[in-house]
Amino acid sequence: MNNRILSLLSVMALSGSAAAEVAYEFVPNFIQPPPGKETIGNGHGEIAVDSTGKVYVSVQEANAGIQVYGTDGKFIKALPLPQSLHGFVIRKYGDGEFIYAAVLGEQKVIKTDLEGKVLMTIPTSEFPADKVGKGLKLTNCDVAPNGDIYVVDGYGQSHIFVFSREGKFKSVFGGPGEPLKLANAHKIFIDKRFEPARVMICDRGHKRMLHTDLAGNFIGEIATEMRNPSSASFHGELMCVAEIAGNVSVWDKNNKRVADLGTSPKPTNTPGIEPKDWQQGIVTSPHGITFDNEGNILETEWNKWGRVLRWNLKK
Repeated sequence: MNNRILSLLSVMALSGSAAAEVAYEFVPNFIQPPPGKETIGNGHGEIAVDSTGKVYVSVQEANAGIQVYGTDGKFIKALPLPQSLHGFVIRKYGDGEFIYAAVLGEQKVIKTDLEGKVLMTIPTSEFPADKVGKGLKLTNCDVAPNGDIYVVDGYGQSHIFVFSREGKFKSVFGGPGEPLKLANAHKIFIDKRFEPARVMICDRGHKRMLHTDLAGNFIGEIATEMRNPSSASFHGELMCVAEIAGNVSVWDKNNKRVADLGTSPKPTNTPGIEPKDWQQGIVTSPHGITFDNEGNILETEWNKWGRVLRWNLKK
């Protein structure tokens, strides 16, 4: 089956005027693994793009917590960050551009420069003791417009913690109880498409996405009955979502699904699909996702060998 047909199969634009305005085309084999490797390495993390267009992908390897690739997909370097780094974002704040990351294996949050130099750490001891005692398992973080850092305990009790820009604890909300009743809130993001900004929660255990305000007050559900949303990214008024059970979706600001990409014929959720069984343009277990600066989509999978897929925005 040729790439043109695969591209058509991997893009399912829904009816309506919004859908007619956005379409994507699959780009095969965009990422070129580091020298001497056939794949990028064990993937269970995130992908992000900096202001210059470089691509950052986390891998579970010693002294290579994040790999950096050029705009052409060629390997540049590995940042010597913790290999259990799970979710991260790249954000401009103040006079610089920084990586903010949740280190799952060490239950801490780090802020680094783009060379991987750690500038700040929020250690386990900074989290409320009663929440730590229930089994803290940090999976992601993001930064609000005022510099506050939001951290989610996505593999634990799904609490969302708020810290000051200096890393001092301020408040906590969410969790399994009322009113949000979260379960496996895998990743959270600050949704700046709205004013004031909102918290967007991938409530993977309930197959839904929802918004709260920055104080944690429920605003509304974005979508339900999804294929387990795991990560998201924003560009203009659009949001792309990695659904770990086998789909990448794109949504407009009105919470309308405007495209599905790479949809697996059968639901998936496993890191064990070997490279020999990969199909061009069809996802296995989407775990992280990002728009690049032009609105193209890159997705990284939960996969022992490591896999990144790319769809370019049709203009």
